[in-house]
Amino acid sequence: MIRIRNTLAQVFESRGRVRHYGYAFDAILVALILANVIAIVIESVPSVAKQHIGFFAYFELISVSIFTLEYLARLWTSVDLERFENSTLSDTQRRLRYLCSPMAIIDLLAILPSLLVFFVSFDLRFLRVLRLLRIFKLTRYSRAMQLLLQTIREESGSLFAAFSIMAVILIVAASGIYLLEHDVQPDKFGSIPKAMWWALITLTTVGYGDVVPITGLGKVFGGIITILSMGMVAIPTGLLASSFSDQLRQRRDRYSETAYQLMEDGVICVDDREHLDELRVELGLSKQECAQIEQQVREKHPLKRFCPHCGHHLN
Repeated sequence: MIRIRNTLAQVFESRGRVRHYGYAFDAILVALILANVIAIVIESVPSVAKQHIGFFAYFELISVSIFTLEYLARLWTSVDLERFENSTLSDTQRRLRYLCSPMAIIDLLAILPSLLVFFVSFDLRFLRVLRLLRIFKLTRYSRAMQLLLQTIREESGSLFAAFSIMAVILIVAASGIYLLEHDVQPDKFGSIPKAMWWALITLTTVGYGDVVPITGLGKVFGGIITILSMGMVAIPTGLLASSFSDQLRQRRDRYSETAYQLMEDGVICVDDREHLDELRVELGLSKQECAQIEQQVREKHPLKRFCPHCGHHLN
């Protein structure tokens, strides 16, 4: 059983000799998740849902069964995850730590609404929206999404500071427009909370036009807030873009360094190629991109050539 559990853990993580089975398993689950999202969206059409109620019910039952088995299997094999390889935690502690991980929580949310329907009465429309949470399971299989989440985590402090400043400006803008417009437009700017809607859509440069200042001072103040908002909204975007680019650069550098080390002996053997392929998948890099990196490494550090007869290095 331990051997089966370890092999299954390698399939889930797409590593080792069974990584090809892991890729196939990931592809099947991605297809199933996308099919679920499409089915949930189509099911929201009353006429289609009524005509094909049996199909949607069976498809939901099959999908929930597969996702539940996957969740339980991942929980069972979590003790053999690569990140716990040198850990001194017990099997129970490892499983508890896995249960608290973001991916495990997403997997639970994907099946929980359908399981709760057996115990609690839900509005079908509300249940349908909750079932759409399954789309977040794609985070596990999308390297780009994982990169974005990692970027957000690393820039969380800077993003919090930027949003804090935006919150202060939001309150100032709502308070200012309230003072200038509440007498002439009490239905739209009768209170600061009401004025926050205008301040929010102005700061985000959306400007729906449903709430606008009509006094001279109100228009001047609104123009100042609009100009100010262009710079404020760009701060979080710039932080994410810069960090995202830096993460990509770090991943390319890591692949480049590994390729350089493997080329030092002059030969890229089968095991070296498998190691590079695993690293490429782990880092979420394309084959073409990695080929270009390897070519650059070869130019900096040419492969050594050896005589096939005596084994001496050839200049």
